[in-house]
Amino acid sequence: MCGIIGYVGQRRCQGLLFEGLKRLEYRGYDSAGLAWRENGRTECVRAIGNLESLSSALAARAAAGEAQDSGALATATVSAGIGHTRWATHGAVTEHNAHPHSDWSGRVRIVLNGIIENYVQLREWLAEEMIECSSETDAEVVAQLISLHYDGDLSDAVRRTVSVLSGHFAFVAMCDEEPDTLVGIRRECPLVVGVGEDELFIASSISAFLRHTRRVVVLHDGEIAVMRHGAVTVFDVDGLPHRPQETHVDWDEDRCEKDGFETFMLKEIHEQPAAIAETLLQSRANLTQAADGALGPEAARAISRIVIVGCGTSYHAGLAGRMAVERWARVPVEVDVASEFRYREPIVEPGTLVIGITQSGETADTLAAMRLARAQGATVLAVTNATGSQATREADAVLFTRAGLEIGVAATKTFVAQVVLLYHLALHLARARGALPAAEAEALQRELDRLPGHVEQVIESVDSGMRVLAERLVWSPFFLYLGRLSGLVVALEGALKLKEISYVPTDAYAAGEMKHGPIALLGHDTPVVCVATDDRVLPKLLSNLSEVRARGARVLAVASEGCKQIAEHAEHVVYVPVSDPLLQVVLAIVPLQLFAYHLARARALNVDQPRNLAKTVTVE
Repeated sequence: MCGIIGYVGQRRCQGLLFEGLKRLEYRGYDSAGLAWRENGRTECVRAIGNLESLSSALAARAAAGEAQDSGALATATVSAGIGHTRWATHGAVTEHNAHPHSDWSGRVRIVLNGIIENYVQLREWLAEEMIECSSETDAEVVAQLISLHYDGDLSDAVRRTVSVLSGHFAFVAMCDEEPDTLVGIRRECPLVVGVGEDELFIASSISAFLRHTRRVVVLHDGEIAVMRHGAVTVFDVDGLPHRPQETHVDWDEDRCEKDGFETFMLKEIHEQPAAIAETLLQSRANLTQAADGALGPEAARAISRIVIVGCGTSYHAGLAGRMAVERWARVPVEVDVASEFRYREPIVEPGTLVIGITQSGETADTLAAMRLARAQGATVLAVTNATGSQATREADAVLFTRAGLEIGVAATKTFVAQVVLLYHLALHLARARGALPAAEAEALQRELDRLPGHVEQVIESVDSGMRVLAERLVWSPFFLYLGRLSGLVVALEGALKLKEISYVPTDAYAAGEMKHGPIALLGHDTPVVCVATDDRVLPKLLSNLSEVRARGARVLAVASEGCKQIAEHAEHVVYVPVSDPLLQVVLAIVPLQLFAYHLARARALNVDQPRNLAKTVTVE
């Protein structure tokens, strides 16, 4: 997993590349490197760790007199370069693996995002050709193959190399013999070209070069881009030319910054009301226009079963969606972890709608599950936050969340956007199938429309209290989260947030399952976080809490306003506005997001870049 960037133009590119990597660091931060042309030769700087380590390495190189200046202030004229920030999947994090990978002679260098699935076989074949790899990475294999195929045309060498690669990847290559040329290829991983005045950028994300140009060419799957002399040409792996389709991006650059918040995660928690409102507005328009096709009324009535696949937070959103679809539309729903679904030989019969939820639209396991379902004849719907992503091209229909750019690794606003979109879809299916009285459907729609205001109210009312509570419990060694029905979804997602950014061991269970094992983990003062927002099972939940308190545990509860019984069973209660029990998922998760955030901050941890995690997982 990497964030990659390249530049061709007349400006000094070392600083431009480093600046772009700062926008991509959320995609990987255990090593980083740059390679660029300088004074007729190619230079490389690499570092283990985040971009601060790379900046220090650039400064040390400058101080040693190997360059005229350091990092973003380089004075040497350079016209082409590449860089990446890496999250290791193949090859340990070592100094050799940290930099843009090259063949042994150093004439070809690449930056790669994704995975080469057959790299072991290719490595063995290279060894038979007396070419020895010096690192453990699959990326070096690609560089070696390009060098082997090179015969005066870098684009042709890349094309020939791609023909023997299996996997999902995007990479950018440069070559000493063609100093003003970069060649990029996309296969199921994101890669976009930025077109400026007499200069070109290529990167994993538009945000990497948004400051310099808003003219963008989005590469489609299997396309190769050749960038030289201020012009980009595009062709496919067979060498057939494609016409580049340039678009203008209207993003506000400030969206890529923290807007005065101390971290991106806190900023994104506060952006949740807007994300919900924009997602509801967009999904209403999309579903209203779905007169025919996979989401039209006739197709909705023909659905006999729904399967939802996702990973991590998206899986939890799917659990919330299942309850809404089954309760409102009366369609049976299964929710599966995408990586398990694709290998368990699932039964996908005619009439099945498979919904793949992926924030980035590039999650490898979810894409594979969607492909399997489609191959077996299912109708596939993608739910994603990324237009132009791989998921949008492989699905029969697409519904977009409108959460905007989310940089913090731990999903917050993308989760609530996914949940409200699935709720909207559930209402759409219920109306189409006649499963809900019109008055009830309208009442639920009004409740949905109130969610942005309710979420804003929750953020304002509980933030300071969550900070105090987190600081009080900051060194607790273990947390147990409990919930029933919709409260279980909140417990699962809340526990995941705490694990992701604070590294505190945390378990989440259906409260009724507690005495079937997890109760053995409880001791004196063990914090137990309980979600008590579903009044349908409140008496049962209160009984579970009595058992918890009998073991000396401390109970922290999230409950609906007016729930007086919970105060008798909890040391601390956070109240959220009253709403439909299913919609309470969106409200009840906010205090737990803030609790996890403040606890991690109290531990002086980097909440935007938790260890061992990356924002977009494009490998299995």
